[in-house]
Amino acid sequence: MGSRRWSPWGASTTGSMFREFEDMRRDIERMFEETIQDIGRVPKELVREYETPSGKVREVGPLVYGYTATIGPDGKPKIREFGNVRPSLGAAATPMLSSELEPLADVITSDKEVKVTIDMPGVSKQDIKISAYDSTVEVSTVENAKRRYYKVVELPPETDIETAKSTFTNGILEITFNKKAKPKGREIKVE
Repeated sequence: MGSRRWSPWGASTTGSMFREFEDMRRDIERMFEETIQDIGRVPKELVREYETPSGKVREVGPLVYGYTATIGPDGKPKIREFGNVRPSLGAAATPMLSSELEPLADVITSDKEVKVTIDMPGVSKQDIKISAYDSTVEVSTVENAKRRYYKVVELPPETDIETAKSTFTNGILEITFNKKAKPKGREIKVE
């Protein structure tokens, strides 16, 4: 994809915004073409070969690349990438490819809780491993899962990891944490 970064906030007119989208689409298409040109670089878990009446067929995939763009509480845009294809730095570099998908994840905070939502289609809840740490939650699938996922999500500092609860429904994993109670202060008299 080269070293150019797309920014939805940099487009000054509707026409230039659509040109930016078209440029980005071409960059992604070129990245996928470069990825599958060297079939030896593709992890064996992503290549399937089988015979059909017409001959031998080779399927490669899934190859996934995507991003989300949100505005953070500080008013600055946050761009998060997901998938198993990563653009490499430099115009001549070939994209990096992994057999593990980095799933789409979102963190939503309210007054009382922090909710992490992760898209993990194609696996069962028995295949999912979740580990919470002071400032992150790590989500992965077991080694023999039908699809392999791995994601580390940063948590806000007020997250109480001891209160974690999770549900998995229709390919959507939700991990809910309570927020830590704000410490009560006390007045100190100056002597």
